[in-house]
This record gives sequence, structure tokens and C-alpha cells, in this order.
Amino acid sequence: MRREKNKKKKSLIREFLRWIVFFLLFFGVGFLIVHFVGERTVVSGESMYPSLRDGDNLIVDKLSYRFTDPKRYDIVVFPFQYQEGTFYIKRVIGLPGETVQIQDGAIYINGKVLMESYGNEEIRNPGSASAEITLGEDEYFVLGDNRNNSSDSREPSVGNITRENIIGKVLFRIWPFSEIGFVR
Repeated sequence: MRREKNKKKKSLIREFLRWIVFFLLFFGVGFLIVHFVGERTVVSGESMYPSLRDGDNLIVDKLSYRFTDPKRYDIVVFPFQYQEGTFYIKRVIGLPGETVQIQDGAIYINGKVLMESYGNEEIRNPGSASAEITLGEDEYFVLGDNRNNSSDSREPSVGNITRENIIGKVLFRIWPFSEIGFVR
């Protein structure tokens, strides 16, 4: 009888230890995923309308850009340099080494009109891009899709975004449920 009680006690201790190990692994894997693979973020504002709306919940892929560079039209997340804890979500328009200019509402890349359909309307304020901007070897020019209601690379407070400041690529919308799916 005493052996049986000792066996039960050891069995309970083992079971308890298994649960502790399980929870440590669970939270450890969760921590690694959030910090190195993907992260949830919420859209605040209408600068990416109509592609993204205020309140959309997104998953940001933080892993892909460890192996590849951002491409034109990717939607990226980066920190706003003048306010800690504030992140911007914008679309990549200009790539490293290119020249970008906005004239008469059109975007020019290396002197040629960029044919794209992401902009919500014709650009009224070219900002610093009224003159040609030549991007450095690790710089990107980003714009919001709601071009006349967006703080982006046209403004000196945002400017060109360096590769090291890009946190990741917006991959998937998880809220609202009616819009769930991959983001393009």
C-alpha cells in the first residue's frame, strides 16, 4: 500500500513536471515566433485606404526579409523615427539606386511613369519628390495608397526608409473576418 502511494506521488510529480516543460516550450516557441517570424499589428488611420482600413488587424512577416529584399509594391512596416512605439505601414514604390520624382500627379521612376493602380487618387502634393530623389544603395521610397492623406517618404519627417529599419512585410489580414486573407 505504501509503495502504491509512493508510485502515485511520483506519477503526479512527473505529470506536473511534464506540464511545466510543456508550458515553457509553448511560451518559448511563442516568444520566438513573435520576435523573429511574425507579429500582429493594427492599422491606425486611413493612409493605406482602400487596401487597408483603420482598425484592420494584420500579420507582419518578419522572416522573409532576412533572406530577400523588399520588392516594389510590398506593404512594409517600419518605426516612425520621432515617436517611439509608433509604426508606419506603407507601400514600397522606389527601390535602391532608383530616382523617384512626382510631377503633375504622376510618379516617375528613373524618368518613366510608374504604371500602378494602388494610389487612391492623383497626387496633389509631391512634397520633397517634386525634385528628383536618388535613393541610396539601401534606401526605399514609400507611399501610402491614400496619397493625399498620408505621411510618407515625401515628407522630411519620414523620408527614405533604410533597409535596416524595415521590420517586415504585411502578409495577412486577420480582422475584420469579412476581409480575412492575404494582403496585396
